[in-house]
Amino acid sequence: MKYRIRVLALLFLLSIITYIDRVCISIAGPRMQADLGLSPSQWGWVVGAFTLSYALFEIPSGVMADKIGARAVLTRIVLWWSAFTSLTGTVSNFFVLLLVRFCFGMGEAGAYPGSASAISRWFPASERARATGFVWMASRLGGALSPLLVVPIQQAFDWRMSFYAFGFLGLFWCALWYWWYRDSPAQKAGVPQKEIHEIGIASARSHLPMPWSHILRQPGYWNILAMYHTYCWGSYFYLSWLGTYLQKGRGFSENEMKWAAMVPFLCGATGNLVGGTLSDFLSKRIGLKLGRRIIGCAGLALAGMFMLLTSQTESKTLTVVFLACGYGCMDCMLPVAWAVCLDVGGKYAGGISGSMNMAGQLGSFLTSLTFGYVVNYTKDYNSPLPLMGAMLLISAFLFTRLDPTKPLIRDEGEPLAKAA
Repeated sequence: MKYRIRVLALLFLLSIITYIDRVCISIAGPRMQADLGLSPSQWGWVVGAFTLSYALFEIPSGVMADKIGARAVLTRIVLWWSAFTSLTGTVSNFFVLLLVRFCFGMGEAGAYPGSASAISRWFPASERARATGFVWMASRLGGALSPLLVVPIQQAFDWRMSFYAFGFLGLFWCALWYWWYRDSPAQKAGVPQKEIHEIGIASARSHLPMPWSHILRQPGYWNILAMYHTYCWGSYFYLSWLGTYLQKGRGFSENEMKWAAMVPFLCGATGNLVGGTLSDFLSKRIGLKLGRRIIGCAGLALAGMFMLLTSQTESKTLTVVFLACGYGCMDCMLPVAWAVCLDVGGKYAGGISGSMNMAGQLGSFLTSLTFGYVVNYTKDYNSPLPLMGAMLLISAFLFTRLDPTKPLIRDEGEPLAKAA
């Protein structure tokens, strides 16, 4: 087995743990709101607090991964968020919960930019979308596992126990990652020269400061941020409001919700694998520009339409079908967007992907608050969905403006990717 596949296996496991911890609060949401006496608007602030701090610390964490390497940065990130996952189970009121979730977001910020930085150093350009697709597929598998794990723990004990239990998962991953992983193939004992040659320039990249004065003047940089910001208006619903929406908005019982909430994440896992693999395939056949744009734009446009259909149906079955299809389609785009950051970011992939994710999490923060306040005002959990669907359609249009063949910073001696 090639060493870069082993790196991918560790990132795959990390992504599963990340989303088990992250989706836990969505599934536990109805019980937490009842126990702590939280209104929909207050719950919007709870789930939004995570995304706000996540956004604020995303770029520093991503830049740090580029500068000192993903080995140390991801170890720090996972230790921090594991501690605050467990502390979530200790909260007694709204304000303490806000503080703990804000700190949780601080800790988790940089997990995926750190993973992107590792992929950029261990994988050649022709394999990056597929590798990124596997990492994001794992996140959806973690999301699918979360309701199957959280609901039985809640029913046997209470919602607090689920946070205590999941906080320990990251500790085991940290020990394995820090012991085995190295920040480039050349630093890892035993990696054959043939594989180092296959990976190419990624293995020789040095850690350099982000040239912000240049990057901030690039239109391509702002196009990436705008696309991901509008996308997260639709996607974060699944991570924050899904459990509450199914139970309070659609009348699912807790046991029905457990299975219904799993289906969109399984479709998302499939979408990530299909989208990343298909984008790399098309990029080799018709060029990088079209290979990235076709998958990204189509996935987002279909997701927007499925979100609009969800808001119009009264059927429980069709609700789950539309939500699952929507998440599967938008997740076809996800590895492609992160691969674009690797395409245009080069040795600064962690910083660029961190910027993109920061913009996205600001969108997640705004949609979290908007959802809660709209539900408070209308008393209807369907009323925020058309806005989220419209933002996904805008994101689809913005994806047509991305050009992965134009690096934001050209590495000396590194050829540009072949354009369509």
